[in-house]
This record gives sequence, structure tokens and C-alpha cells, in this order.
Amino acid sequence: MPDSFEAKSTKSQLNAINDALAEGNTALVMGLLQELKPCDVALLLESSRTRSRLDIWQLIQPDLYSDVLEELSEDVRNGIIDKMLPEIVTDALEEMDTDDLVETLHSLPEAVSQDLLSAMDEQDRQRAELGLSYGEETAGFIMNTDTITLRPKINVDVILRYLRLKGDIPEHTDTLYVVDNENKLMGGVAITQLITAAPDVPVESLIKDSISIPVDMEDGEVANLFERYDWLSAPVVDANNHLLGRITIDDVVDIIREDAEHSMMSMAGLDDEEDTFAPVVKSTQRRTLWLGVNLFTALMAAMVSDLFETTLSELAVLAILNTIVPSMGGVAGNQTLTLVIRGMALGHVTGSNARWLISKELAIGFLNGVIWAVLIASVIALWKQDLMLGAVIAFAMMINMIAAGLAGATLPMVMKKLKIDPALAGSVILTTITDVVGIFAFLGTATWLLL
Repeated sequence: MPDSFEAKSTKSQLNAINDALAEGNTALVMGLLQELKPCDVALLLESSRTRSRLDIWQLIQPDLYSDVLEELSEDVRNGIIDKMLPEIVTDALEEMDTDDLVETLHSLPEAVSQDLLSAMDEQDRQRAELGLSYGEETAGFIMNTDTITLRPKINVDVILRYLRLKGDIPEHTDTLYVVDNENKLMGGVAITQLITAAPDVPVESLIKDSISIPVDMEDGEVANLFERYDWLSAPVVDANNHLLGRITIDDVVDIIREDAEHSMMSMAGLDDEEDTFAPVVKSTQRRTLWLGVNLFTALMAAMVSDLFETTLSELAVLAILNTIVPSMGGVAGNQTLTLVIRGMALGHVTGSNARWLISKELAIGFLNGVIWAVLIASVIALWKQDLMLGAVIAFAMMINMIAAGLAGATLPMVMKKLKIDPALAGSVILTTITDVVGIFAFLGTATWLLL
């Protein structure tokens, strides 16, 4: 009930702000904005038109800039930063956690990013440059450096007194990490252990081995580990086991969400960070390239049909039936493609089981081919009173279903080896394959047997 009430309250606040903006009541808008959490302010900005965003941004308290920028999508955030004074942007960036700072700088144009880096103080510049040096989609890129480390010989009482004196600890801290004199990770001590242990107990007796994350591990694998072991946080180390930082569950949730958005948007050829309310010209430019790719693949299928122009002109019924085989192959292939991409993302598909998986999908393609070939042959034979025509489309259906299974299983693996995102280009290439194979099998067989 409280969650439901809070959701309704936030929605009503957002509606009230939009109404106040429409009426030009800036004083009311400022008051309502102060009642919202940074994440809700970000939602309001992302749900507003470009022109309204700047009006809203100018009414936000400057001390909230950092928190709101952290919550915004890349496109919206960069659009707002572009309108801010450089010194104000620098102040906001310096207040960010390391992972958010690195992600923000990486998303900006190179010249802008370098100007902001040069304007930062030495400490913030160093932590930003360290994160940027590891490259996008790595553990180092998303880690935070705000870790609390302990020495093995000190006792629990000293630690607790230190924490009370410090007064504040980093968010999502469930474990403190024990390091030696060379800053090499020895293990972790849970906060719950420290609270319940006797004051004179040395830390080294409470150490538990921590599964550390290599700094160059892919962020998708990091997310898989968090899901597998139910972690709230995990340490990040270099090749020599030196503790560099930690990754927390909130960062992993962002990775999972971004990966899901990426897969969904990539299938339509769109950027997963694309602004829903971006200007018309900008959105058109982004979509034109992918439409051009689709037009090219459609022309390839049309060229195959053109090879059998004589057959189509003499047997008009083939033109009516010509879409059935490619369509069925496309659906079957995309089912396999989606399953394999998901398996790869979860780490289920490896070199050791890839061949078995391809064999399985070939078998499924064969069985589906038999089932739907018999069905379509029966329908066409009864509909057109032509057994040979039914046999032709049945053969083409069989060939295309097998090709669809093979292509759907192998394409993601091949594309990954070529450093191409299967979610982005897989469905387009697969559809081209099933269209070309389906049309060629159907019209080629018809030309051979019916003319």
C-alpha cells in the first residue's frame, strides 16, 4: 500500500508541475520541484519536450544538479550539459560518484570531455581518468573508488570507533575489505560481523574470502556474477590483486536495464539512449541509416525474384504464394536467433556446447519443416487442386525452415567473433537469408518442375 500511494503521489506531482508550467506559474513549479527526489526530477525532464526541459532545469536548485544528471539518460543529459556554463558543469561533475562521473564524461564529445577534465581539481581528474582508461563495458568503467579498507591486525573496537568518528560511510556498503601493506586484497568482513563480534577480536579472524572481480571483466559477466551469488557489492582488483574499488548492486541494476533496452532498441536499429522527445530532424537522421540497410536487403530479395520473372509471368499463382515460405522461415529463424542471443548474454552458450546447440536447432528446423510442409502442401493441393504445386511449396518450406534454424543458431556466434552486436544486425541479416533462400527454393523448384 505505501508503495502504491507513493507512486500515485509522484505521478500527481509530475502532472501538477506540467500544469503549472503550462500556466507559466514558475513559483509553484519551483516549490513542487523541491518536493521531488532527483530520480523523479529526471523522469520529469525525460518526459518533457526539449524546450520545456531547459525551463524546468533553470528552476532546479544548483545543489541538485549532480544528483539529477546522474539519473538522466545519455541523450537528455548531454543536451542539458550543452546549455550549461562550463564552470557549473564542472562543479556538478566533481560531486558525482566515480562511476557516474566516468560514464558522463565518456558520453560527451571528446573536446568537451577534455575541457571539463582540465577544469577539475587534481583528485577528481585522476579518478575520472583512471575509470576512462579501462574502456567502456568493463568492471573498471563502472566501479566506485569509495571503499573502506582495514588492516588485519586491528580489532573490532578500533574499527567501530573509527566508523562512528567518520560519521558517514559510502552508500550500499555491506562489506569492508581487508588489505595488506601493499594494498593487496586479503578478503572481506561483513558489517553484520563487526556489529556482533566482541570488541577485542582482531579483524583477521573475521576475514572471509571474497570473490574479486578483475578490472577488465565485461560488465555483462559482472551482472551475471551478481545474479548468481546474490551480491550487494563486490571488490574490483587488478592483475596483481591490488584493490582498486568496488561495484555495487545499483550499478548492476543499471547494467541489466541498459542491456535490456539495448537489445529491444537495437532490433529496430535505434540507439538505446535515444531521446523519445528529440527534435524531428535529429530523430530522422538517426533512423535513416537503418531504413537504408533494410531497403538494401529488401532489394536483394527482389533481385532473386527477378531471376524468375518468366516463371512468375507464366504461373501467376506463384506470385500469390511467394510470400508464404520466406515469412515462415523468418519467424522460425528469429525464434532461434532470440533464444541464442539470450543464452549468450546469460553465459549459457560456450564453445563447448555451441556445436550441440546448432545440431539441436537444425533438428528443430527439420521437424518444423516436416510439420509445416505437410500442412501447407495439403492446403495448397486442396485450394488450387494441384498436387505438384503443393509438393513444390512443401519442398521449399522444408529447405527454408532448416536454413532458418542453422542461420539463427550460427549468426550470433559468428557476429560475436567479428565484434558485431548480434542484437543490432542479427535480425536483418537473418531475414535476408530466409527471404533469399525461401524465394530461391520456391521459385527455383517451381521453374524446374512446373515449366
